Amino acid sequence: MALIATVLALRSHPRIQRLPPYLSLLCIIIGVAWLLLLPLNEYSRETYISENALLPGQVHTYFTGSEHNVFRAYRHEVADMILQPPDVRSKRLEDIFHSNNLKAATQRYTYHTPGREIKDENVYAVLRGPRADATEAIVLVAAWRNMDGKINHSGVALVLTLARYFKRWSLWSKDIIFLISGDSTSGPQAWVDAYHDAHSPETVESLSIKSGALQGAVALDYPAGPWGHRYGKLHIMYDGVNGQLTNLDLFNTAVNIASGQMGIGTALQRMWSHKNTYQDRLQTMLRGMMSQGLGHASGPHSAFIPYRVDAITLQTVGDGWHDEMSLGRTVESIFRSLNNLLEHLHQSFFFYLLLSAKRFVSIGTYLPSAMLIAANFSITAIALWVQSGRSDLDEPAAPSKTPASSEKKTESEFFQPTTEKKMTLIHSGPSATLIPTTLLTTTERPLLYPTLFITAIHTTGLIPLYFFNNAHSTHLPLILNTTLATTPLLPLLISLALSKTSLRPTIRHITLIQCFSLLLLGMFLASLATLNFSLSFLIGVLACPLSFVRPRPGSKVQSAGLYLLLSLLNPVVVGRAATVYWGADAVEVLLKAAEGWHVWGLWTQVIVWLVWWPAWVVGGVVASQGLVA
Repeated sequence: MALIATVLALRSHPRIQRLPPYLSLLCIIIGVAWLLLLPLNEYSRETYISENALLPGQVHTYFTGSEHNVFRAYRHEVADMILQPPDVRSKRLEDIFHSNNLKAATQRYTYHTPGREIKDENVYAVLRGPRADATEAIVLVAAWRNMDGKINHSGVALVLTLARYFKRWSLWSKDIIFLISGDSTSGPQAWVDAYHDAHSPETVESLSIKSGALQGAVALDYPAGPWGHRYGKLHIMYDGVNGQLTNLDLFNTAVNIASGQMGIGTALQRMWSHKNTYQDRLQTMLRGMMSQGLGHASGPHSAFIPYRVDAITLQTVGDGWHDEMSLGRTVESIFRSLNNLLEHLHQSFFFYLLLSAKRFVSIGTYLPSAMLIAANFSITAIALWVQSGRSDLDEPAAPSKTPASSEKKTESEFFQPTTEKKMTLIHSGPSATLIPTTLLTTTERPLLYPTLFITAIHTTGLIPLYFFNNAHSTHLPLILNTTLATTPLLPLLISLALSKTSLRPTIRHITLIQCFSLLLLGMFLASLATLNFSLSFLIGVLACPLSFVRPRPGSKVQSAGLYLLLSLLNPVVVGRAATVYWGADAVEVLLKAAEGWHVWGLWTQVIVWLVWWPAWVVGGVVASQGLVA
């Protein structure tokens, strides 16, 4: 009994009950500081090859000389196909593959997204490895149009040239598939879905030719025109859909071959000039986190990664002295390395943050930062749960006006212990603790009201999720502007509506509602951190103020200021501000997100509308209680 009394006394001690906000703040500060320390040498490592069988850059490449003439001929062939319809273009590409004694076929696909019909064709061919048994394959991809909508002249021509060149060699122990997709996102997605029989036959045509399990894929983005263009660096893209990443060994192999064997500079996350300083490392890391957090397809390779097919895109950038032959040799050397694999890439990292082309941070080092951010919500939720059991929280959250002589309870009286009540002396060994009786008495908590309220708010998030993913493109501007105008007012309207009915919540109800909301937010973000660290961290940081929101019945000015601050941090305003900052068209971003939802299986919107947005609405309802008194 003495031990129970001591624990009860500690739980109810005024100083203990004041600790949770400081602990939450400490978790946030340490979590952000932890992330800022990662670019330092002490917290990051140099990249290395884990899979010894790859042997990057250890072979002599032969893609030179006479192949240049073949490439230029194919580049002019590609230029002649630009104005032709997809079916004519596909027939010509298929004939070129057939002329090189390769089995080739065409795949048609049609996706219906809001206001758009994505309809095009993929052309692919299979080179049966002379030493292969058709159980494994590697894919070489070139989209007809790259991510910027430009014709991929030299990329497509180089794939055709390499198909002819690879056919002459007898060293391949894996099949090689050459894919020329209609575009950079939907085309590869349609092809890889059909390859794994995960497609809808109504929209995506099945493949007539297949090989074995895909071991890797390399995509080429080289949009130099019919007359060519020399480039300065290779931009290596490795982000997959929903924040998934390719195996680090494949990225390291490409970097080692390009920079070491071929003398080609490499870049990532659009950091064209990287001096390996702390600022450049931090900027590269943050850009990578932003790309991973958005979860969008960053290139043709992105469609392969969800199927655990490691893939990258090689994009030529800048002006320099490197030409198509150096890129061809780079691809040849990468494929020779992948050809050496005895098993699927698995030894290296699938979860990492890249600071430069040759430096990274592993998941064991960076994960605690997001976990600390998520833990701050759980700490606050636990504190609110303890407070909800107090016997002096039965007053309405939005009380009616009372005479000036009546006793007024302030926020500090509701959420901090008071010693004006009857005191109880708790003895524990030689010491004694004086505790207010109200703090030792636990009142039964009304769980139905808060549970239904939280369920209703989270269910309401399905409405914007549905409309933004399914509304016609002509209606999106109206829906966006309406949502932008009404979302900041929604919590206040909910509070006003409840205050005029018999459903007016008490302080205990509000405390439990906020408790459940923050508990769910912390659980979701902690789980998400292991799948998409960047998205979890970014939402966690933006939602941090929710941990410190409390109803302030005694001050309308403070309540109005708090509500205004939260309104500026709501997901819709943050998203709109981000598009303005980066100079993007908000409607175009929404259309791309809707395409991702219907084609790629993008679920970033689910996290925004069913996790972040409901938590923000609950925080707004709590903050608005002082405004509806």
